[in-house]
Amino acid sequence: MSPANDPLSRRERQILDILYAKSSATAAEVRESLPDPPSYSAVRALLRILEEKGHAKHETQGTRYVYLPSVPRESARHSALTRIVQTFFDGSAAQAAAALVDSGSLSEDDLKRLSEMIDRARKEGR
Repeated sequence: MSPANDPLSRRERQILDILYAKSSATAAEVRESLPDPPSYSAVRALLRILEEKGHAKHETQGTRYVYLPSVPRESARHSALTRIVQTFFDGSAAQAAAALVDSGSLSEDDLKRLSEMIDRARKEGR
């Protein structure tokens, strides 16, 4: 199963989010960043599961394993966004975009940038 199709538990998602935010981290660093952290050995086990699922990998630095995401951030972002659009917006990117606009969380700069991107996409026939 590819990483994009392998569902993650809440803890696995939290750990992967930490790896993306930090670019790389030891098990101890991951544990320090987790809310209500489990034991060190539980974190190591979860990192191993993420490796088995293809979401993470490790490099050896001295006597430590340093973990990092195995899927590039942009690919993970695209995959996550696709799942959200499919799950919550019936596959409609327009509904998802409308929800963002309606939420009021976009700044004037964000709205301007989106407007420019829409204009560019129209000109390119997308």
